[in-house]
Amino acid sequence: MPVPKAELHLHIEGTLEPELAFALAARNGVTLPYADTEALREAYRFSDLQSFLDLYYALMAVLRTADDFTELADAYLARAAEQGVRHAEIFFDPQAHVARGVPFGVVVEGLGAALDRAEERHGISTRLIMCFLRDESAESAMATLEAAKPYLDRITGIGLDSAEVGHPPVKFREVYEAAARLGLRRVAHAGEEGPPAYIREALDVLGVERVDHGLRCLEDPALVERLVRERIPLTLCPLSNVRLRAVDTIEQHPLRAMLDAGLVATVNSDDPAYFGGYVGDNYGAVRDALGLSADQLRTLARNSFLASFLEDEEGRRERYLAEVEAYEFVGE
Repeated sequence: MPVPKAELHLHIEGTLEPELAFALAARNGVTLPYADTEALREAYRFSDLQSFLDLYYALMAVLRTADDFTELADAYLARAAEQGVRHAEIFFDPQAHVARGVPFGVVVEGLGAALDRAEERHGISTRLIMCFLRDESAESAMATLEAAKPYLDRITGIGLDSAEVGHPPVKFREVYEAAARLGLRRVAHAGEEGPPAYIREALDVLGVERVDHGLRCLEDPALVERLVRERIPLTLCPLSNVRLRAVDTIEQHPLRAMLDAGLVATVNSDDPAYFGGYVGDNYGAVRDALGLSADQLRTLARNSFLASFLEDEEGRRERYLAEVEAYEFVGE
């Protein structure tokens, strides 16, 4: 069994494996522009973030009903459990679905049906984080927050994703302030393709509690010092970084340097169906490529639970941390 871990940077739409995409397409009468699953898998070769996003949004066309979202989430949870995930904080993109005519409630109820039974079926506790598409308008984000109000019993927090460059965090100041007033936790993608200044802005303007990616923080030593001092977690996604050309090879990934600097780094899978591996695969990849020790792997697992939004269940967090400390790395 892999080391117990939390996954904190996971887009549920990015877990759509080619086989499920074709099954849902057949069920919903959607024609995909690929001959078969292998042809679709071959399309999962990206030159940058935008080339990935184009395919990512196109494939969402197969997700139509609550049952589709339930099946999608359940398939992810089954794979995550096999890779040692004990707690998952799952992103979803409501704007991308509402724009296709799928009601907000259908998405949340569909995902919720899987998450409600995740602990019983898979041994995984869950949280749901609603992300805003940063290449959409701030007005659209505010309308989405308004639409979410009937479902806030199911939604723990908000995030910010999609095309980063040219869409600085400050664009979403008002919606993050409104979310804070509603008691929602706040995270945001920053410093994946965007500059370190976006990370600062996410902290200072949006008030985020975690930085999703944060890959480029090392370019700004003063920012690194602040992230270490304030214990701001980073949700890194190594295989994603390589697939999207943010890092040339996994051997060049800065994760080890980040750990050495004292950053609260975590390892996650981002969009695992598209990027060649789930979270356990990411752990294995950085272990092998960067020569991480058992102590460093334990630190990553420990960080994942410390960075999670489990404040309302401190007893659960402590149990998970105890599992990490008791874990024996044999052959890892």
